[in-house]
Amino acid sequence: MTSSVSVKDQNLTVLLGAVAAVTAATAATITYLWTKKREDDRHNAHIYREYEREKMIKAKTAQARLQHAEPPSGTLLKDVTIDKIFLWELEDLSKKYPSALIENVMHNKSLGARGIRSPVLRQKSSVGDGDSQKGHLSHDTPYNKLISNHECIIGDVIRKPNMHTHTVAYVRAGPRRLLHFDPKHVNAAIVTCGGLCPGLNNVIREITKTLHQLYAIGGEVYGIQGGYRGFWDPAPYLQPLLLTPEMVDNIHHEGGTVLGSSRGGFDLDKILDFLQKKKINQLYVIGGDGTHRGAFRLHEGCMERGLNVAVAGIPKTIDNDVDYIDQSFGFQSAVEAAQVAIRSAKTEAVCNLPNGVGIVKLMGRSAGFIAAHATMASSDVDLCLIPEVPVVLEGPNGCLPHLRKRVQQQGYAVIVVAEGAGEEVLGTSAETDASGNKKLPPIGEFMKKAVTDYFAKFDEVATVKYIDPSYTVRSVPANAADSLYCMQLAQNACHGAMAGFTGFSVGLCNNKMVWLPIPELVATSPRSMNARGRTWERVLALTRQPNTVENEKEPEKGAAQVAKV
Repeated sequence: MTSSVSVKDQNLTVLLGAVAAVTAATAATITYLWTKKREDDRHNAHIYREYEREKMIKAKTAQARLQHAEPPSGTLLKDVTIDKIFLWELEDLSKKYPSALIENVMHNKSLGARGIRSPVLRQKSSVGDGDSQKGHLSHDTPYNKLISNHECIIGDVIRKPNMHTHTVAYVRAGPRRLLHFDPKHVNAAIVTCGGLCPGLNNVIREITKTLHQLYAIGGEVYGIQGGYRGFWDPAPYLQPLLLTPEMVDNIHHEGGTVLGSSRGGFDLDKILDFLQKKKINQLYVIGGDGTHRGAFRLHEGCMERGLNVAVAGIPKTIDNDVDYIDQSFGFQSAVEAAQVAIRSAKTEAVCNLPNGVGIVKLMGRSAGFIAAHATMASSDVDLCLIPEVPVVLEGPNGCLPHLRKRVQQQGYAVIVVAEGAGEEVLGTSAETDASGNKKLPPIGEFMKKAVTDYFAKFDEVATVKYIDPSYTVRSVPANAADSLYCMQLAQNACHGAMAGFTGFSVGLCNNKMVWLPIPELVATSPRSMNARGRTWERVLALTRQPNTVENEKEPEKGAAQVAKV
């Protein structure tokens, strides 16, 4: 009996001890949680007080800055500064020839009959047919904003700590207060040169409409057919056209150019003779860097002959390789049109067994912008090859092992290749075309054979389909974004010419319309895509292909380092 009571006492003691331990632990936990909550509340209250204090300081700082005409918000950076701005000034005819000095207003001249389309334009609007614009009404409207000549757009918008403190700036485009040319005595000519590009008709249309409707010129707008050759070639199909708003009203819905285009054909003296004979005082040249070099020679020829002629360029390159401008017109339309070819290549690759591979070759002589952007827009591409990045076929960074791996993973693969890619594999051609551009090796056909042969090494069959949509992409009409851009380019080219500027080109820089001296524009054109930039990184992230770009070499000790944007 005593033993039984002793066991019960022991059990009770253990139980009471356990209860006491649990109670103590609970109390300790409660104490810890309560203490932690109090400390957290104090910490949060401190953070909030500091936040309120910073808000008060910012509000007082903003008030003080406003009194000194400074931005009310933002942190003053002492290691990022600009202390010198170098403006790329333009040739100004008013400094060399008498200027009309007419106040600039929008005349808003009304249209006559509408509905003439481009095929009829070619048949019925040649010089000599005549075109009366009598009876058209207009009403003058002042501009809401006129641009001064020292309004500018900063060139180097990306700034880094301890970077150089100077930058170039571009003259801001737009209507000026005074006109150099009297609109009553303006005759103009428009010429398109080089390859086709979406938006050419839009630019022709908007230049014609701006001159006739906005400025109400009293002269004619000549459309030069067939590029530079159309100024002097006597062929019947190359005779200049008289362009009116009615005649160009619907051409922006068509691809190509109603004026026709060609490469070469530049003859300085014959072109200048045409300008003198027709009393042309404004020349609008639409083309790439080579065409712009010709335009600047025309500008210099006019100056040498004493001709009061404004020569304005509108950059045109489907490759997007004219330097300084954000992008060239037609580029977005080309990227959009390329999507059809890429989707077709994917369909062929998926449906054709075994080991389907679709290859699409896109434009891009020295720059892979279209190939890279089309790749990113589709997200269906497994390998993208561009001129700026070396093509490595086999080995650890080889594109063919990567391609075979993708086929093993998903059953198919899609390749996009720029026409100028692979010269380190195929070699450089010594032949050139009429524009002086070197002829490119057949990279598309080469890759088709290379893929087939590589799979054969593993006793596998690759079903390769090759698509070259180059001319399809070039000949489409401009999409909505490019149509708007073409309108801005054309209008601002006219504003610049009417103000008396010459030897300039117009473009979008840092999302603002600017005028650029042609020598500066062509000095570094054609440009290339930055192989170490964000665009190529995005391509690699999508395709997961090996990166064959060589690492930058470390600068030697003591060598001057230049910040790169």
